[in-house]
Order: sequence, then C-alpha cells, then structure tokens
Amino acid sequence: MNLDQALMDRITKHSKVVIVVLLLATVAIGAGATQLASSSSTNQFQSDSPEYQANQYITDNFTGVDDNVSSVQVIVRNPDGNVLSRTSLLRSLRFQQEVRTTPAVNRTLVETNSITGISNLVAFAALSQQQADEGTQSGQSTDQSSGSAGQAAAETPSLARQIATLEDMSPREVNRTVAALFGNGDGAASSTALQLMPTGFKPSSTPPTAEARSMLIRQDSTTTQDPTGIPDATVDAQLEIQTVGQQQATDEYITFGQGIVSDEINRSQSESLAMVGPLALLFVMVTLAVAYRDLLDILLGFIGIVAVLVWTFGFMGWADIQFNQIMIAVPVLLIGLSIDYAIHIFMRHREQRADADIPTRKAMGLALGGVGVALIWVTATSVIGFLSNLASALPPIQDFGVVSAFGIVAALAIFGGLIPALKVETDELLEGWGFDRQKRAFGTGGGRLAGFLSLGSKAARRAPVVVVVVALLLTLTAGAAGSQVSTSFQQEDFLAEDPPGWMKDLPEPLAPGEYTVKKNLDYVNENFRPATSQSQVLIRGDIATPAALGRIAAIEEAAVENNVTYVGANGEANVDGPVGTMRAVAAADPNSTFAQLYAANDVDDDGVPEENVTAVLDAFGAAAPPDTPNVLYHDGDGYAAARVIIPTKGTAGASEVTDQTREIAASSANDADVAAIATGSMVVQQVVTADLFDSVIESLVISLVAVFLFLMVAYRITEGSFTLGAVTLLPVALSVAWILGTMYAIGVPFNVLTGTITSLTIGLGVAYSIHVSERYKIELERQGNVWDAMDTAVTGTGGALLGSAATTVGGFGTLAIAILPPLRQFGIITGLTIIYAFLASVLVLPSLLVLWTRYVGTIDAERDERGEGRPAGGDE
Repeated sequence: MNLDQALMDRITKHSKVVIVVLLLATVAIGAGATQLASSSSTNQFQSDSPEYQANQYITDNFTGVDDNVSSVQVIVRNPDGNVLSRTSLLRSLRFQQEVRTTPAVNRTLVETNSITGISNLVAFAALSQQQADEGTQSGQSTDQSSGSAGQAAAETPSLARQIATLEDMSPREVNRTVAALFGNGDGAASSTALQLMPTGFKPSSTPPTAEARSMLIRQDSTTTQDPTGIPDATVDAQLEIQTVGQQQATDEYITFGQGIVSDEINRSQSESLAMVGPLALLFVMVTLAVAYRDLLDILLGFIGIVAVLVWTFGFMGWADIQFNQIMIAVPVLLIGLSIDYAIHIFMRHREQRADADIPTRKAMGLALGGVGVALIWVTATSVIGFLSNLASALPPIQDFGVVSAFGIVAALAIFGGLIPALKVETDELLEGWGFDRQKRAFGTGGGRLAGFLSLGSKAARRAPVVVVVVALLLTLTAGAAGSQVSTSFQQEDFLAEDPPGWMKDLPEPLAPGEYTVKKNLDYVNENFRPATSQSQVLIRGDIATPAALGRIAAIEEAAVENNVTYVGANGEANVDGPVGTMRAVAAADPNSTFAQLYAANDVDDDGVPEENVTAVLDAFGAAAPPDTPNVLYHDGDGYAAARVIIPTKGTAGASEVTDQTREIAASSANDADVAAIATGSMVVQQVVTADLFDSVIESLVISLVAVFLFLMVAYRITEGSFTLGAVTLLPVALSVAWILGTMYAIGVPFNVLTGTITSLTIGLGVAYSIHVSERYKIELERQGNVWDAMDTAVTGTGGALLGSAATTVGGFGTLAIAILPPLRQFGIITGLTIIYAFLASVLVLPSLLVLWTRYVGTIDAERDERGEGRPAGGDE
C-alpha cells in the first residue's frame, strides 16, 4: 500500500472524526462571513498610477474640487413644444418647489445655489430688470443671472418669488427676457444659460425656442460610511427627484445622477440573480438527478458546495476582503469545481462498488486512492493559476486570486474529507436498514452516451495525428482573433437596457423593474454635456514664471481646438485654466486694478504676462477669489501647481479622451521648469483599462508557465515522465485560445468579470485534463493495453466529466438571460469555456496521450499497433 492509499484509507477508517473536525472548522471559518462587506464602486480598481496620483493631488489641493457634492442633471424635454415658453418655465419652478418640499431631497441639498436652471436665470434676469427700472438695481440679482452654476449670491430670491415674477409676466415679456438672457452668446449670463442648453440650440432665433433644456441640482454627499461609494441618502434623494419628475404631466423630465446609476446597477444585479438563481438551481438539480439518479448523493453534493462557499466567504470576512463585481466569478468557479470533485469521487466510488464483494467503506478508500492524486494535482495547479493574479496592479484582481485559491483548497478539504466521510456513514446506515446503495457510474454500461464519449478514443486509434493537426490549426486561427479582443472598464458597461416584454410578464418577484439610465445617458451624451464629462491637465512646478504661463496658455489653446472638447450652443469650448480665466476677469472690467496690472505686464500683448508674474497672480487671486483656487494652488511658499479643466463630449470614449488629453498636456513643451500630466476620472479609468488588459495577459502567461512547470516536475517525480505534464496541459492552452477567439467573434470585451476568464479556463480546464490523464495512466498500468485503458478512461472519467460539465454549463449558462450586461456576458463565456475544456479533454487529449505513449518511449510501438502495447520505462 502506497502513501496516498494509506492516507485515503485513514479518511474512511476515521470518518466520524473527520466529520466532526471539518464541521467545527466550517463553523469557525464561516463565522467570518458575518464581517463580509461589499462594494459596487469602481474606485477600488484604481492602481497607484501617475495619473491616479495626479488626480488625487488635484482633489487634495484645489479647493474648487469638491468630492462631497453630487450633481443631478435634470433634462426637461418636449419634442412637440417649446421648453423656453412661459408655461414650461413656470412648470419647472413648481417642479423645483415640489423637490424642495420633499424631506428626503431637501436635507441633501447644498446650502447655496442648490438648483440652477433656465427658469431660475429668467426669473433672476426679470427681477434684476425690475429693480433697475425702479432705480434700485441689485448687484446680487445681476450676479445670479450672470454667475456660473457654482456661484451664488448671499441672498437668492425664493422660489415663491421667482414663480410670482413669471406669473406676473406675459408670454411676450418672458420671450423678450429669454432672448436678452441668451443675447448673442458673448455675455457671462449667456454663457451660463447656454451651458444648460442642447448642442444644437440656436440662441439667435426670435423668439428662442428649444425642445429640451437642463437644470443642475447639487447635493451634499459628506455623510457616508463607504468612502468609495455613494451615500444611501444621496441615492434615495435622487430617486425621489426622479419620481417627482416622472409625475410631471406635460414636459418629460429625465433625471440623471450617479445615485440613480448606482441604484440601477445594484438593482439589475440583484434582479438578475433573483431571476436566474432559481432557474440555475433547477437545471443543476435536474442534471445531477440524471447523473446521480440518487437523492442522497445529490444532497451530499449540495452540502459540500454550501460548505465550500461558507469557508470562502468566511475567509473573506476574516481577511477583510470586500465582495465586489469581480468576486461574482468566485462562486461560479467554486461551484463548478465542487461539482467536478463530487462527481469524480461519487462515480469512482460507484465503479469500485460494481463488485458486490467490496463494501462501501473499502470502496470509498479505493476511490479516493484512485482519484485523490488527480484531485490534489487539480487543486495545486488551480491554486498556482489563480495566485498568478497577484502580479496584477489592480488590488481587486489580486484579492480575486487569493480568494479563489483559498476556495479551491477548501473544496479539496470538503470533497476530499467531509463528503466522503458523510457518504460512508450514510451509506452504511442505509444498507444496515436494508437499502441497496450500489449504483451504476454515469457514462458506463454502454449505450449512446458511452458511444459519444468514446469518439475521442476511436479518433485516437485511427488518426491521432490528424486530430492534433486540426486542433492546432483551429487554435492558431482562434488565437489570432483572440489577440484582438478589446478591453473595457466603464460604468456604462454595467448599465442594463430595458428588459424585453416576456421578462416583465414573469410573476412577482421574478419580474424585473424598468431600466432607463442607459437610454437617458445616450440621449444626454448626444445632446448635452454630462455634468461629470471632463478631463484635466495638472501642471506642477514653479508656476509664477513667464515660461510656465506660456506653457499653460499653449495647453489651454490646444484644449479649445481639440476634437474631443465639448463645444456649447454658442460655439465655444468652456475650457477652464488660469490664463484664460485671468483674460476673462480682465476683460470683464478693463478699468480694474487687476486688468491694468495684467495689461502692463503683458509686454508683447499676447495675453500672457511676461513680467512681475507673481504680482499678477496675487492680484488675480484678490480680483476673482472663487476662481483662483479652482485653477491655481499656492502651497504657502509659492504657486506650486495649476490645472486646466477640459469639458469633453459625452460621445467620446475614454480611450479617445485619454489620447487627446495626453496630446494636450504635451503642447508647447518649452523650457519651463514644470511638468504637465493628463488626468481626470476618464483618464484614470483608461489607465485601469490598460492595467486590466495587462493583468489578463500576465495572469495567462504566468499561469500557463507555472502550471506547466509544476505538472512536469510532479509527473517526473510520480511517473518518471516530464513530458506527461506538458501533454496534460496542452488541451488547456488550446481551450484558452478557443475562448479568446470566441470572445472576439461575438464581440465580448475583457471587463471586470470576463477579464477573469483565462484564470477560469485554466482552473477548470486543467481539472478536466488531469482527470483524463490520471485515469488513463492508472488503467494503462492495470490493463496493460493502450486502447482498453483509453476506452475505460474516456467512458469512466469522461462520464464524470460530462456530468460535471453539463451541470456547470447549464447552471451558469442561465446567466445568459441576466439583466446586468457583464453578468450576461460572463455566463455565456463561462459556459463556452467549460464546453471547450471538456471537448479538449475527451476529444483531443486522447490523441495526444496516444502519441505520447508511442513516441516518448513508454511502450513498444510495434506492439502498440497491434493493440498489445504495455508500459515500459519512463522518459528522462
């Protein structure tokens, strides 16, 4: 008796002790699950890149940046009417009044300038004109009508007064005020108003008309327990705003905010799982029922799966690892491997019990002795493969690798110890009561299923070289296509489209709700500038020099002319930077002290001061205090940084915005002793996308190399053959290429979920290959004939593999009807991955094993041709 068999016999001999110990371990480890936290924020995927550090520097040092304010964009739309009419503007003011009287909303609004819309600006302009006519013009009202959405005077006219003002005006008076507000697009008031209008709006029309306009609602988001997420109060308030908007009778109110986006993503995820979960569970139960044909074995398998998940989630809690989008792949992996482990153990046990003289306890010991080594190899190679994710620059992917590795070890402990021990105890108990516990193994006993499983063996007997060549040609084609798979890391990837009608007809609680964010976002991107759509250039160094200001001016000019920069209805790009802002402040009041100082030090009259730069910047700070800290940073010793804010088109992708912003940052690299870097949320997002792709490639290469080396060494030690490890791994490499080619063919990109597919393919694929190789090796030693050994391997082990594959594919393939797009894509790709891994192991691997057996020197080639080959010495 070898060491492996002795260890397995101890598990079955001391089954009660094994059960008690592992159940106590399950309770202890599982207790950590109560501390498990979750997060849906994409911020946790940030790597410590220069772009991310620059973005953090801006957040920390530029006081105009306020991470604690959330902006809600409300689009007022009426394709058949004019949203600039008196009645439409009045309806918007009453909408604002209703929003303010909603407690859940009102408590989240910022103290000043919480709502800005065309209706407010028209009311402010009208009040200002009334005061001017009365000879008591108020500078406050003028500031309100001409200031930006981020500014507010000390006293803002109440909504009641704004409503009363418009009610007292005739439609013609409102039209005149609207026309004056927009003017010719040159005034500050016009600039503010035009920022709230769609791109195609023509301010010169008389009277101005439009089918859509927007308003901004600003919320205070400081109260949150999750710094990477959105406060529940903010989400609830935005949903209330959306509800109030949906209740408006005439104009359509489209509400768009990050809280609403977050709610839809979370809701689509939960509703997807609620709908798919029962269907997947039903499919798994039916498939296992067909494979097992025994209720007790099905029950034991489910107990094992639950125990594995309890260990894994408990470990995450103890290790303080959050459950995020990428962790959805972990239960898929562990359930798939658990089913695989269970079926192989149960079916091998049944094969051993086919001999009526072998009792269940001894049969389990023999089964574990036969399949145990394969399970250990599967576990070791899968752990190595997933730990390769530690090379990633993204923390969640590193966590994914660690959690997956622990879960796989847990699966070995549960299905290599607890479940066999429970199986022995329950079978003996039932047999003591007179129940027959002998069952036929799935795939054995002849029939069509055995015929299908033997296709690989028959092809290996007749034309193994042809099989291998065809597989390699297919792999080369798929690999070439797979190299072009795109990578995406955008919040938009998680936005669900409105579900089809048949889903909405499902009974509660399966019927999903409505999903409008994607459609609304597309409309906003096409017609407006989304409130958060921008990139930035951070300039660091000694800013108070002529050369530095010249570099900044060049960056601002390049940004204005760039093709991703958003151009408003007035035909202008509202790029914010220190030079442009200084020019605007000086032009607004040419007689001011600042304007005169600015002009006096602009020696060559190019709009950039060449002398006394520090004094000019100081005067700028005194003349425009709200604007200065938004674009300049003084660290106490001097002006240490500046930034240029670039509004970007909503239709521009993160890759395009990043490339163009980097070109802008590189503009006019003169002799100024400053450094410019492209940054902002979209740029950082694109960096994460690149890191995600790098993680996929690095993980794939490291996994294949590490598993390759491990299997070669392991088989050299146990079987005296280096090459058997390489042969075993080759089908896995083939299936990786096949799945990547399929992703390209059906247009599925790498994202936070599908980016794990190479790890899953190796983790699941190597399991299938190892089981076939190990069974073939055992049967070859036992039977001494290549073809008999191969037939037994592909029908015995192949049957278990088919049961495992069918269960996993069916169960998780149901994710194809999920509402959440990445979950749907993940379900399809995972299902195909398992199919490819199964086909490679039962159709291609037999031919590889036959060729290995012939040409590496383990049997006599001539006797092999007669079907009489016996194993000889191993290769060195």
